[in-house]
Amino acid sequence: MAASSYDAALARLLVHEGGYSNHPSDPGGPTNFGITIYDYRKYVKPDAIAADVRAMKLEEAKAIYRAKYWDAQRCNELPAGVDYAVFDYGVNSGIGRSGKVLRRVLKLADNTSAMTDAVIAAARAADAKALIVAICDERLRFLQSLKTWSVFGAGWGRRVAEVRAVALAMAAGAPSPDLGRAVAPGRAAVPVAKGAQHGSAGAIAATGAAAANQAHASGARPAVIAAIVIVALAAAISAWAFWHWRQSYQQQAPA
Repeated sequence: MAASSYDAALARLLVHEGGYSNHPSDPGGPTNFGITIYDYRKYVKPDAIAADVRAMKLEEAKAIYRAKYWDAQRCNELPAGVDYAVFDYGVNSGIGRSGKVLRRVLKLADNTSAMTDAVIAAARAADAKALIVAICDERLRFLQSLKTWSVFGAGWGRRVAEVRAVALAMAAGAPSPDLGRAVAPGRAAVPVAKGAQHGSAGAIAATGAAAANQAHASGARPAVIAAIVIVALAAAISAWAFWHWRQSYQQQAPA
Protein backbone atom coordinates (compact mmCIF):
# COMPACT_ATOMS: atom_id res chain seq x y z
CA MET A 1 0.00 0.00 0.00
CA ALA A 2 1.57 3.28 -1.10
CA ALA A 3 1.95 5.80 1.69
CA SER A 4 0.72 8.53 -0.65
CA SER A 5 -2.80 7.08 -0.46
CA TYR A 6 -3.08 8.89 2.86
CA ASP A 7 -3.07 12.27 1.13
CA ALA A 8 -5.94 11.29 -1.17
CA ALA A 9 -7.90 9.75 1.71
CA LEU A 10 -7.37 12.82 3.90
CA ALA A 11 -8.44 15.18 1.13
CA ARG A 12 -11.69 13.22 0.71
CA LEU A 13 -12.25 13.08 4.45
CA LEU A 14 -11.79 16.83 4.90
CA VAL A 15 -14.44 17.47 2.27
CA HIS A 16 -16.92 15.73 4.57
CA GLU A 17 -15.61 17.12 7.84
CA GLY A 18 -15.49 20.77 6.78
CA GLY A 19 -14.54 23.60 9.12
CA TYR A 20 -15.63 24.76 12.56
CA SER A 21 -19.00 23.72 13.97
CA ASN A 22 -20.65 23.54 17.36
CA HIS A 23 -24.06 22.00 16.77
CA PRO A 24 -26.11 21.56 19.98
CA SER A 25 -27.17 18.05 18.89
CA ASP A 26 -23.62 16.93 18.17
CA PRO A 27 -22.16 15.08 21.20
CA GLY A 28 -18.68 15.92 19.91
CA GLY A 29 -19.17 19.55 20.89
CA PRO A 30 -16.95 22.22 19.29
CA THR A 31 -15.32 20.63 16.25
CA ASN A 32 -12.94 21.86 13.56
CA PHE A 33 -11.77 19.89 10.50
CA GLY A 34 -13.57 16.96 12.15
CA ILE A 35 -11.39 17.11 15.29
CA THR A 36 -13.55 17.40 18.41
CA ILE A 37 -12.62 19.45 21.45
CA TYR A 38 -12.10 16.18 23.34
CA ASP A 39 -9.51 14.96 20.83
CA TYR A 40 -7.87 18.39 20.76
CA ARG A 41 -7.56 18.30 24.54
CA LYS A 42 -6.23 14.76 24.39
CA TYR A 43 -3.61 15.29 21.69
CA VAL A 44 -2.77 19.00 21.66
CA LYS A 45 -3.96 21.20 24.54
CA PRO A 46 -5.41 19.63 27.71
CA ASP A 47 -7.28 22.78 28.77
CA ALA A 48 -8.55 23.75 25.31
CA ILE A 49 -11.79 25.70 25.02
CA ALA A 50 -14.06 26.28 22.05
CA ALA A 51 -11.99 29.28 20.91
CA ASP A 52 -8.90 27.07 20.69
CA VAL A 53 -10.75 24.58 18.52
CA ARG A 54 -11.98 27.37 16.26
CA ALA A 55 -8.39 28.65 15.88
CA MET A 56 -7.00 25.17 15.14
CA LYS A 57 -4.50 25.05 12.28
CA LEU A 58 -5.15 22.60 9.47
CA GLU A 59 -1.66 21.20 9.96
CA GLU A 60 -2.57 20.28 13.55
CA ALA A 61 -5.65 18.41 12.35
CA LYS A 62 -3.64 16.62 9.65
CA ALA A 63 -1.05 15.49 12.21
CA ILE A 64 -3.77 14.10 14.47
CA TYR A 65 -5.43 12.26 11.60
CA ARG A 66 -2.16 10.72 10.49
CA ALA A 67 -0.97 9.48 13.88
CA LYS A 68 -4.21 8.75 15.74
CA TYR A 69 -6.41 7.41 12.93
CA TRP A 70 -4.45 6.39 9.82
CA ASP A 71 -1.31 4.97 11.45
CA ALA A 72 -3.20 3.68 14.49
CA GLN A 73 -5.37 1.55 12.19
CA ARG A 74 -2.38 0.44 10.05
CA CYS A 75 -4.15 1.74 6.98
CA ASN A 76 -0.95 1.71 4.91
CA GLU A 77 -1.03 -2.08 5.23
CA LEU A 78 -4.65 -2.52 4.17
CA PRO A 79 -5.78 -3.09 0.56
CA ALA A 80 -6.62 -0.09 -1.61
CA GLY A 81 -10.12 1.16 -0.89
CA VAL A 82 -10.35 -0.80 2.35
CA ASP A 83 -7.81 1.61 3.82
CA TYR A 84 -10.00 4.61 3.00
CA ALA A 85 -13.23 2.95 4.20
CA VAL A 86 -11.65 2.02 7.55
CA PHE A 87 -9.95 5.41 7.95
CA ASP A 88 -13.11 7.44 7.32
CA TYR A 89 -15.17 5.17 9.57
CA GLY A 90 -12.63 5.49 12.38
CA VAL A 91 -12.69 9.27 12.17
CA ASN A 92 -16.48 9.43 12.06
CA SER A 93 -17.29 6.86 14.75
CA GLY A 94 -14.03 6.13 16.57
CA ILE A 95 -11.28 3.63 15.82
CA GLY A 96 -12.63 1.32 18.49
CA ARG A 97 -15.79 0.78 16.46
CA SER A 98 -14.15 0.71 13.03
CA GLY A 99 -11.60 -1.82 14.22
CA LYS A 100 -14.24 -4.11 15.66
CA VAL A 101 -16.36 -3.86 12.51
CA LEU A 102 -13.40 -4.74 10.30
CA ARG A 103 -12.69 -7.79 12.45
CA ARG A 104 -16.37 -8.76 12.42
CA VAL A 105 -16.76 -8.64 8.64
CA LEU A 106 -13.53 -10.67 8.36
CA LYS A 107 -15.16 -13.24 10.68
CA LEU A 108 -12.55 -12.68 13.39
CA ALA A 109 -13.22 -12.16 17.09
CA ASP A 110 -14.63 -8.65 17.56
CA ASN A 111 -14.21 -8.35 21.32
CA THR A 112 -11.25 -6.08 20.59
CA SER A 113 -10.44 -3.46 17.97
CA ALA A 114 -6.73 -4.31 17.82
CA MET A 115 -5.29 -4.19 14.31
CA THR A 116 -3.09 -7.25 14.63
CA ASP A 117 -1.02 -9.01 11.99
CA ALA A 118 -3.82 -11.56 11.70
CA VAL A 119 -6.31 -8.81 10.84
CA ILE A 120 -4.00 -7.36 8.19
CA ALA A 121 -3.39 -10.79 6.67
CA ALA A 122 -7.12 -11.59 6.59
CA ALA A 123 -7.93 -8.23 4.99
CA ARG A 124 -5.33 -8.79 2.29
CA ALA A 125 -6.67 -12.26 1.58
CA ALA A 126 -10.28 -11.12 1.33
CA ASP A 127 -12.08 -9.71 -1.69
CA ALA A 128 -11.51 -5.96 -1.27
CA LYS A 129 -14.77 -4.90 -2.91
CA ALA A 130 -16.89 -7.26 -0.81
CA LEU A 131 -15.05 -6.09 2.30
CA ILE A 132 -15.75 -2.42 1.51
CA VAL A 133 -19.45 -3.11 0.96
CA ALA A 134 -19.69 -5.05 4.24
CA ILE A 135 -17.91 -2.30 6.21
CA CYS A 136 -20.13 0.43 4.76
CA ASP A 137 -23.30 -1.60 5.35
CA GLU A 138 -22.36 -2.11 9.01
CA ARG A 139 -21.49 1.56 9.33
CA LEU A 140 -24.82 2.71 7.92
CA ARG A 141 -26.78 0.35 10.17
CA PHE A 142 -24.98 1.72 13.22
CA LEU A 143 -25.62 5.34 12.24
CA GLN A 144 -29.30 4.64 11.60
CA SER A 145 -29.57 3.28 15.16
CA LEU A 146 -28.43 6.55 16.73
CA LYS A 147 -31.00 8.92 18.24
CA THR A 148 -29.47 11.82 16.30
CA TRP A 149 -30.14 10.14 12.94
CA SER A 150 -33.16 12.41 12.46
CA VAL A 151 -30.87 15.43 12.73
CA PHE A 152 -27.76 14.28 10.87
CA GLY A 153 -29.05 11.24 8.96
CA ALA A 154 -29.20 12.79 5.50
CA GLY A 155 -25.59 13.94 5.67
CA TRP A 156 -24.36 10.72 7.28
CA GLY A 157 -26.12 8.58 4.68
CA ARG A 158 -24.68 10.63 1.85
CA ARG A 159 -21.20 10.39 3.36
CA VAL A 160 -21.33 6.60 3.65
CA ALA A 161 -22.60 6.32 0.07
CA GLU A 162 -19.78 8.52 -1.20
CA VAL A 163 -17.13 6.65 0.82
CA ARG A 164 -18.45 3.38 -0.60
CA ALA A 165 -18.28 4.69 -4.19
CA VAL A 166 -14.77 6.12 -3.83
CA ALA A 167 -13.43 3.08 -1.95
CA LEU A 168 -14.79 0.68 -4.59
CA ALA A 169 -13.17 2.77 -7.32
CA MET A 170 -9.88 2.67 -5.42
CA ALA A 171 -10.15 -1.10 -5.04
CA ALA A 172 -10.72 -1.45 -8.79
CA GLY A 173 -7.79 0.82 -9.58
CA ALA A 174 -10.15 3.22 -11.33
CA PRO A 175 -10.33 7.02 -11.00
CA SER A 176 -12.48 8.11 -8.08
CA PRO A 177 -16.00 9.13 -9.15
CA ASP A 178 -16.73 12.84 -9.36
CA LEU A 179 -18.82 13.62 -6.30
CA GLY A 180 -19.24 17.28 -7.15
CA ARG A 181 -16.51 18.54 -4.84
CA ALA A 182 -13.20 19.42 -6.45
CA VAL A 183 -10.49 19.24 -3.83
CA ALA A 184 -6.73 19.58 -3.84
CA PRO A 185 -4.73 17.13 -1.69
CA GLY A 186 -4.58 18.31 1.89
CA ARG A 187 -7.19 21.04 1.46
CA ALA A 188 -10.87 20.92 2.26
CA ALA A 189 -13.25 22.23 -0.36
CA VAL A 190 -16.49 23.61 1.04
CA PRO A 191 -19.34 22.75 -1.36
CA VAL A 192 -22.16 25.22 -1.88
CA ALA A 193 -25.48 23.74 -0.81
CA LYS A 194 -27.48 22.64 -3.83
CA GLY A 195 -30.60 24.42 -2.67
CA ALA A 196 -28.68 27.67 -2.37
CA GLN A 197 -26.99 27.53 -5.76
CA HIS A 198 -29.57 29.65 -7.52
CA GLY A 199 -31.27 31.01 -4.40
CA SER A 200 -30.13 34.60 -4.84
CA ALA A 201 -31.26 34.83 -8.45
CA GLY A 202 -34.58 33.16 -7.65
CA ALA A 203 -35.21 35.40 -4.67
CA ILE A 204 -34.49 38.52 -6.72
CA ALA A 205 -36.77 37.37 -9.53
CA ALA A 206 -39.55 36.53 -7.06
CA THR A 207 -39.21 39.92 -5.37
CA GLY A 208 -39.36 41.67 -8.75
CA ALA A 209 -42.50 39.76 -9.69
CA ALA A 210 -44.14 40.67 -6.40
CA ALA A 211 -43.25 44.33 -6.89
CA ALA A 212 -44.67 44.31 -10.41
CA ASN A 213 -47.92 42.74 -9.20
CA GLN A 214 -48.22 45.31 -6.45
CA ALA A 215 -47.61 48.15 -8.91
CA HIS A 216 -50.26 46.74 -11.24
CA ALA A 217 -52.77 46.44 -8.41
CA SER A 218 -52.17 50.06 -7.42
CA GLY A 219 -52.92 51.27 -10.96
CA ALA A 220 -49.39 52.05 -12.07
CA ARG A 221 -48.80 52.74 -15.75
CA PRO A 222 -47.65 49.82 -17.95
CA ALA A 223 -44.33 51.57 -18.57
CA VAL A 224 -43.63 51.63 -14.84
CA ILE A 225 -44.49 47.95 -14.46
CA ALA A 226 -42.30 47.07 -17.43
CA ALA A 227 -39.40 48.99 -15.91
CA ILE A 228 -39.75 47.07 -12.64
CA VAL A 229 -39.71 43.74 -14.48
CA ILE A 230 -36.66 44.72 -16.54
CA VAL A 231 -34.69 45.81 -13.46
CA ALA A 232 -35.60 42.61 -11.60
CA LEU A 233 -34.58 40.41 -14.52
CA ALA A 234 -31.28 42.24 -14.90
CA ALA A 235 -30.55 41.79 -11.19
CA ALA A 236 -31.46 38.10 -11.33
CA ILE A 237 -29.19 37.51 -14.34
CA SER A 238 -26.34 39.31 -12.57
CA ALA A 239 -26.82 37.16 -9.46
CA TRP A 240 -26.85 34.00 -11.59
CA ALA A 241 -23.66 35.04 -13.39
CA PHE A 242 -21.94 35.86 -10.09
CA TRP A 243 -22.83 32.44 -8.66
CA HIS A 244 -21.29 30.68 -11.65
CA TRP A 245 -18.17 32.80 -11.37
CA ARG A 246 -17.87 31.96 -7.68
CA GLN A 247 -18.28 28.26 -8.42
CA SER A 248 -15.10 28.37 -10.50
CA TYR A 249 -13.19 29.20 -7.32
CA GLN A 250 -13.75 26.46 -4.75
CA GLN A 251 -14.01 27.80 -1.24
CA GLN A 252 -11.17 26.18 0.71
CA ALA A 253 -10.25 25.88 4.36
CA PRO A 254 -7.12 27.88 5.22
CA ALA A 255 -3.87 25.96 5.00
